[in-house]
This record gives sequence, C-alpha cells and structure tokens, in this order.
Amino acid sequence: MIKQYMKKNKIIVLILLMVLLIMGLIIYKIKTKNLKNGNNISSQEIVDYILSINSYKSIINVQVNSNKNSNKYIIEQEYNTENGSVQKVIEPENIAGVKISLKDKSLKIENTNLSLSQMFENYQGLEDNSLDLISFIEDYKTNEKSIFEENENEVILKTKNHSKNRYNQNKVLYINKENKLPTKLIVEDDNNNTTINIKYNNIEIY
Repeated sequence: MIKQYMKKNKIIVLILLMVLLIMGLIIYKIKTKNLKNGNNISSQEIVDYILSINSYKSIINVQVNSNKNSNKYIIEQEYNTENGSVQKVIEPENIAGVKISLKDKSLKIENTNLSLSQMFENYQGLEDNSLDLISFIEDYKTNEKSIFEENENEVILKTKNHSKNRYNQNKVLYINKENKLPTKLIVEDDNNNTTINIKYNNIEIY
C-alpha cells in the first residue's frame, strides 16, 4: 500500500516537472520572439537612433496656425549632407512646384513650374527653419533642457528652439516605438499654443 502511494506520488511529481518544463520552454520562445522583433529596445536607444539621423526623405502634411487663420500644405521634404534641406510644395495648387533649398547659409527659392529662381547668400533666418527634422535634432542635442517621455506606443522628445521668434519656441517630436520612425512634429509659441503641426508620411531614413 505504501509502495503504491509512493509510486503514485512519483508519477504526480514527474507530471508537474514536465508541465513546468513545457511552460518554461513556451516562456523562453516568447521572449526570444520579442527579442527578434525588437520589442526589448529601450526608449533611450530609440532616442539615440533618432539623434543619429543625418539623411531622410518624407511627404509631410503641414498645418500652420496663426491668430486669424490656418493653412495646410503637402510638402515633399528631403535632407542629406550633400544637398542640405530641400522642400518642394505639392499642395495647395497655386504654389505647387515651389522648391526651397537650404544649405549652410545659402537659401534658394525656385518655382519649377515657372522656371524662376532666386538665391539668398548669408541667410540669417536659419533658426526659424522649423519644418526640418534635422533642425529639431540639432536643437535637441544643443539644449540642456531637452527631455524625452514615453507612453505605451510612443517616445516623445521635447526641446526648445534657439530662435527669438515668439511663435517658434517649443518643439515636440513623436516617435513610434514599434518602427522607431517619427510620426509628428509640433511647434509651439511661448504660450504653448500649436503654431505648426507636421505629420510624417512614408518617411524613409537612409
């Protein structure tokens, strides 16, 4: 009777051990899968990745707000070290084809539809270039008060512009945690009102 009881207990213990082993293997596979999918990437690593960007291109939807009205634009935007910042207006139709190129301190404005071009040397408004992702990155790197926060789906970078323009003071960049790509850039005035809202579509980092 005692032998049968002990034998039965051994079987139960073996079954429990097998169950624990199977559960351990399942948990290990889940963790391995998450590791491969990049789900273990920390917010700081995402921030470091964004700050290392030196070339990208994107179609952006831009909304510019003023006291009296709000204007919307669709712009093809690209930045690389060779050509600097290049932005071409797609919409609205009345200014479609306007191309703005900014490299070093040279600003060039063209209308590709009308074959018009004008160059400005030693351009002094560089600090007001709020549409450029690279400008945000430079501000974030150089401002001691730059911070980042996070929620379940996003990493949010916050900094201030060096511009004295009261309508261009605070900058907030939203990053998708899953693909590590920017989704939105908000520019605020000195009263924290949104003056520029930029949505990134099909952004490509290269």
